[in-house]
Amino acid sequence: MGLFGNQLANVVEWEEYRDDVIFWKWTNREIKKGSKLVIRPGQDAIFMYNGKVEGIFTDEGSFDIESDIIPFLSTLKGFKFGFNSGMRAEVLFVNTKEFTVKWGTKNPVMLASPTLPGGLPVRAHGTFSFKVSDYMCLIDTIAGVKKQFTVEDVRERVSSSLDTLLMTWLSKAGSSVIELQQKSVEICNGIKGDLDMELFKIGISITNFTMAPLSYTEEVARMTDKAAAQSMVGDMNKYSQMAVADSLGNARGSNAGIDMASMQMGMMMGQQMANSMAAGMNMQNQSMPNQGASNMQYNPGANGQMGTPSAGPKFCPQCGAPVSGAKFCPECGTKLQ
Repeated sequence: MGLFGNQLANVVEWEEYRDDVIFWKWTNREIKKGSKLVIRPGQDAIFMYNGKVEGIFTDEGSFDIESDIIPFLSTLKGFKFGFNSGMRAEVLFVNTKEFTVKWGTKNPVMLASPTLPGGLPVRAHGTFSFKVSDYMCLIDTIAGVKKQFTVEDVRERVSSSLDTLLMTWLSKAGSSVIELQQKSVEICNGIKGDLDMELFKIGISITNFTMAPLSYTEEVARMTDKAAAQSMVGDMNKYSQMAVADSLGNARGSNAGIDMASMQMGMMMGQQMANSMAAGMNMQNQSMPNQGASNMQYNPGANGQMGTPSAGPKFCPQCGAPVSGAKFCPECGTKLQ
C-alpha cells in the first residue's frame, strides 16, 4: 500500500478556472483512495456516477473523498476502494455567482411612424444579469453533452430572441421615442419576464434587465440634425442666440476675452453693414420718382404754383441762327429767355 499510495491519490478540483465559465466538468479519470475534493468560494460541486447525480456539495474547502464525500453519496455509501482500483465518476463544478452581460440589437428595431411607411429605425442596448437556478435542469439540457458552458453561450441564446421581444414590448408601450422612454421600466420588466421563461428551460434565471435610452440609427440622426439646422436658420434671431451660446462654450483660458471681443466686434460690424445697406436702399427709393428732373426747366404758374416745363426757342427770333436752348443768341446777342 505504501508503494502505490502516492501514485493513486489525486485532487478533484476546477482546473483552469475562468470568470466567464458557468460550469466545468471534471471527467474521464478515476477517483483514487486518498483523493481530495477542493471547492473554492463561489463554486458548488455535483458528483455524478453512471450519468446520475449522486450528491451536491456547496461548502467550500478541501475534503477527503473517501471519508467526507462518499458517505453522503446517495447510492455509493458502501463503496470501498480496492488495492489498485478507483472509482470512475464525474464531478461538475458550477459557478454560483451572478453574471452581468451587455447586450445590443443586431438590427435596428422599427417603430411605427405615420410619416415613414417602413417605420422609424432605432437601436437599443443595455445589460442583463443571470445565474444558475436549477442544477438538475442544467445537467439534463446542457451539461450532459458539453464539458463547459460559458457566458457567451447564454448571450447568443438571449440575442437570438431579444430583437423580437423588443419590437413586441416597444409596440405595446407607445409609438414615440419620448413615450417609450417614460415607460422604460415597464418595457424592461416585460422583457425580463419573457427572457426568464425562455432560459428557465436550461436551468438559468434572469435576475435583472436594463435598457439605455433609445438612439436613432446614423442615417436618421443625420437627417434629424439637418432638419433642426434648417429650422434654426429660418429664425435668424434664434440662430444668432445659438451662435453666441456656442462661442461662450468654446471660449477657454486666456483666449476667452479675445474670443468674446472678436465675437462682439463681428456682430457690431455686421449690424452696421446691415444698417448702411438699408439706409442706401431707402435713399435710392426716395430719389427714383425725381430722376431726370434737374435737366428740365419750369415756369412758375399763378400764385407761385409749379407751372408747365419750358424748353426755350431753338432759333433766334432776330437773325434766325440756331441757339440750342441758350439764353443769348451766339450771332446777334439777342436775349432769348
